[in-house]
Amino acid sequence: MKNISRGKSFLIVTVIYIIAAAVAIALWPILPGALWLKVLIADVIATVITFIFSVIFKNASIYDPYWSVQPIVIVIAIAIGQEITVWRLLPLIAVCLWGVRLTANWAYTFHGLGHQDWRYTMLREQTGVFYPVINFIGIHMVPTLIVWLCTMPVVFTLTSPGTLNAGSVIFFILSLCAMTLQGTADYQMHSFRRSRTGRFIRTGLWKYSRHPNYLGEIMMWWGIALAAVCTLGGPWWLIVGAAANTVLFFSVSIPMADKRQSRKEGFAQYKKETRMLLPIKK
Repeated sequence: MKNISRGKSFLIVTVIYIIAAAVAIALWPILPGALWLKVLIADVIATVITFIFSVIFKNASIYDPYWSVQPIVIVIAIAIGQEITVWRLLPLIAVCLWGVRLTANWAYTFHGLGHQDWRYTMLREQTGVFYPVINFIGIHMVPTLIVWLCTMPVVFTLTSPGTLNAGSVIFFILSLCAMTLQGTADYQMHSFRRSRTGRFIRTGLWKYSRHPNYLGEIMMWWGIALAAVCTLGGPWWLIVGAAANTVLFFSVSIPMADKRQSRKEGFAQYKKETRMLLPIKK
């Protein structure tokens, strides 16, 4: 797919996502179960369609924007027809702002269908004949399930009785701070990659943290989950998505990124001088 231009690649990905959403929406009326289950089934259907196209185009990176587009589609679809109070509007705003910014960041870094994320290429090389299974479960389905769990606090907030309180506002603000942190970290990384002044970025939020962008992502969903718990007066199981997202970053994303960076000379010293997440002097 190296001969597909960046513009045409954008168009192809957009059409794929429209098809995935259209099929899920068309099947929605016949999906069984409670609302949370129907959202899950529709989400899985859309993911399977995205996966099929990623196989057709031989590029798992077609799934990359799904992480940020999926929550926007879910929360807006659920919000339609609901009474929108202040305490329902706050998480809706937070998720939509987060999703639009992160999707814009993906679009900025998207090189076209001729380029695939280095992590997927590495997994394909390491897993060989088992890669199709890893691709479907690890690259597509697990992230979908985790983000689905992360959106459940908003779904329940939009469809359940609740009340605006200090916790609702405080954790909404935490989510805004998280996306600001993540956006700032992404901007600083883009600037560094354009200038390439060294092997490792040692300025801004990255001066003391190896992954401030990941910190922002983790904080975002804890803010959403805890805001819902405060608004609804529980249940505490709504934090499961934020917890699963945190585990994903600590067990997969951060180790993979550090392993790749470890190939560079001076990484041991760099790691010694910088924290994993917190942008605070070590």
